[in-house]
Amino acid sequence: MEFKELISIAGYGIETIGVFVIVAGFAVSSLNFLSKFRKKTEGTAYRTYRRQLGRSIILGLEFLIAGDIIRTVVVADTLMNVLILGLIILIRTFLGFTLHLEVEGQWPWEQEKADDE
Repeated sequence: MEFKELISIAGYGIETIGVFVIVAGFAVSSLNFLSKFRKKTEGTAYRTYRRQLGRSIILGLEFLIAGDIIRTVVVADTLMNVLILGLIILIRTFLGFTLHLEVEGQWPWEQEKADDE
């Protein structure tokens, strides 16, 4: 097996982990929500569910981006593929930032400022 084939398999493996993270996060968040939504005050269970689900999606997106980078840079290193990768990364990064803003109520860098103070 060639080096490029091994790297391609590694890239697909990392992307697969990203999908599993999203699916597992959905399952765990949903089960958590269903088991606790009657016990918590109105809206608290829903906000917790959204936060847990959002964090799972953000983490899964990170794995998907990593897999894309590995496969594109090492395996398919044409200019067109690199440009497509750049576009995919921009879209996924935008999604990650907006999800973080939605889940946490602040930008990622604002959390660090609040922790330092």
